[in-house]
Amino acid sequence: MSTALSPQEAEEFANQVRSFLESNTSSGKGRDLSAAREFQGRLAEAGFAGIPFPKEYGGAGLTLEHERIFRQVAQGFPMMTGELVISHGMCLPVLNEFGTDEQKRKFMPDNISAKTVWCQMFSEPGAGSDVASLQTKAERDGDEWILNGQKVWTTLAHVSDYGVIIARTDPDQPKHAGISMFIIDLKSPGVEIRPINQIDGGNHFNEVFFTDVRIPADNLLGEYNNGWRQATAMLMYERVAIGSLNAGKITQPMYDVLAKWATRNGSISDPVVRDELMQIYCMESTKSMVAMRNRAEMKAGKAPGPGGSLGKLYGSIIAKRFREIAQNIAGPATAAWEGEGSDEEALAVNMIGSLSSGIAGGTDEIQRNIIGDRVLGLPRDISVDTGVAFKELKVGTQRS
Repeated sequence: MSTALSPQEAEEFANQVRSFLESNTSSGKGRDLSAAREFQGRLAEAGFAGIPFPKEYGGAGLTLEHERIFRQVAQGFPMMTGELVISHGMCLPVLNEFGTDEQKRKFMPDNISAKTVWCQMFSEPGAGSDVASLQTKAERDGDEWILNGQKVWTTLAHVSDYGVIIARTDPDQPKHAGISMFIIDLKSPGVEIRPINQIDGGNHFNEVFFTDVRIPADNLLGEYNNGWRQATAMLMYERVAIGSLNAGKITQPMYDVLAKWATRNGSISDPVVRDELMQIYCMESTKSMVAMRNRAEMKAGKAPGPGGSLGKLYGSIIAKRFREIAQNIAGPATAAWEGEGSDEEALAVNMIGSLSSGIAGGTDEIQRNIIGDRVLGLPRDISVDTGVAFKELKVGTQRS
């Protein structure tokens, strides 16, 4: 039996979505978590949240065609759920792909409706790009796991209810083999979260300490000692999510900021400036199309591939070009400003924030390695730790 929508059914659903978005969206709320949670709750009540996920897991139980129509209509409205990109773009797909039926029934409904917020917990002080060198450990104790260690650069941990964490469960295995993934309640005793104050005035990032934190054995996500497989999948979901913000349409947000400034100070009449603006306009348009393809493939059921790394890397290249052009157009306003809510503040925050684009979600070097290996078929770098038990490696605190 075909699940394809008739033209009349598609038009009716599109009208329903349009009516909802006209009544429930507003501009200026893209980085407001409270507004994102409230909006997502209304989406769930209206039957537009988690569109392709089964109803028993909190979804709408509709088809990928409904999802496509929703995204197509939504591209004409402000994005309201940017602060839920980790919950929905990274943690939710991993729960859906690797979770047990019991875990899906327990955790996915509140994730989809944003009654709970989730974060990803991978990086450590000695394990960033080489995240498989992580030293946070989980040891089995009856029906529980005892977690000890530290994570860092954990986005939104201070406002999250749950985290998806990877930990060392068998140090006798090679570093990629002895890792497992868990669902952790961040309100558990022994969890300490310290926000990191950033240069742009925000504190999205955190360092998190775990001291004898007890995790129910049922919260093992995926197979024991096979967490690297889930972690790799989650990193791919992350790169698609980062590279696919506003992926419902072709957008040029950095061009818009620069064009506004060039118009304001009169440099828009300079042919060199106009040429630079068109360069970034074309780059952002290309990135949007790559993002739309990546997002469409993922929604069609395909596992994230190297296309996520391509979009992530190109976004970093665009951010670098944005900084160069912004400095040419606005000068000192890109680094210092007076007054909250001013145009100068918006430009400087964008400028400073763009510096992280070549690090967050995997460095540019990591993305180039992935593209070289999986797209171009180039030989990998020689690995000197293949087959060596993790406890024998000189990494992190094991260096001494």
